[in-house]
Amino acid sequence: MSEWLMLTLAMAAAIAVVVLIIVLRHRRPDEEFDPSETPDVIEYMTMMIGVVYAIVLGLAIAGVWEAKSSAEDSVQREAFALHETSERLAEYPTPVREEIRADVAAYVDYAVQVEWPRMQDGDGLSERGDQLLDRVRRALVAYVPETDAENRAAYALLDKVAEAEEARNERALSAGPTMPSLVWFGLIAGGLVAVGMVFALQIQRSARELVLAGLHSGLLAFLLFLVWEFDQPYVRDSEGMLEPFTTLFPNAAG
Repeated sequence: MSEWLMLTLAMAAAIAVVVLIIVLRHRRPDEEFDPSETPDVIEYMTMMIGVVYAIVLGLAIAGVWEAKSSAEDSVQREAFALHETSERLAEYPTPVREEIRADVAAYVDYAVQVEWPRMQDGDGLSERGDQLLDRVRRALVAYVPETDAENRAAYALLDKVAEAEEARNERALSAGPTMPSLVWFGLIAGGLVAVGMVFALQIQRSARELVLAGLHSGLLAFLLFLVWEFDQPYVRDSEGMLEPFTTLFPNAAG
């Protein structure tokens, strides 16, 4: 099921439930019911609940967005550092250059074809990936530069491999979900309370009030879906996160 379809169904379900409850609630009007007599304290409580929940929801969206941006930055730096490593090997002799480039390609292939599915399943990174990247570093350290150009390239190459290792470690740390289960419980419970307060205001079944109630519940469903979408970027947006690798290393795309 596509994410857009899931979003549409979630918003439609939230709107339908709220509107249906309102319609059924007032299907048999109570003669003693007077919507103009809503206590002021209920209006005050509804306003406060809405403000507090909006702040919490905004902080949650900002947190998962920052985590997603950080994950994207880590992947980009790792892919660019490895690509730059392959390019700067032009100063090295052909046998050494081809051997190290093959090691870089082997690591990229493994990261794309094996590690990414593992991350989607929640297994995290593997020791095999660490070994393949360490093989690149050891091959660079083992070669002794013979010219000034090779010597200058050697320093830059080691820096790039160190940058790739650092980015890989950051990718490992951000592989899991950003939002703890307790926060998710608070967001969902708060959303239910925010929607429930609509009924405390004694909302009627006029077209205007039904539209406003539907928009309110649909907006909450959309914002919660947004948090869920950004919570695990390596799972929800796997293809987008892989784009730096598949763009710079087309053969790794399979």
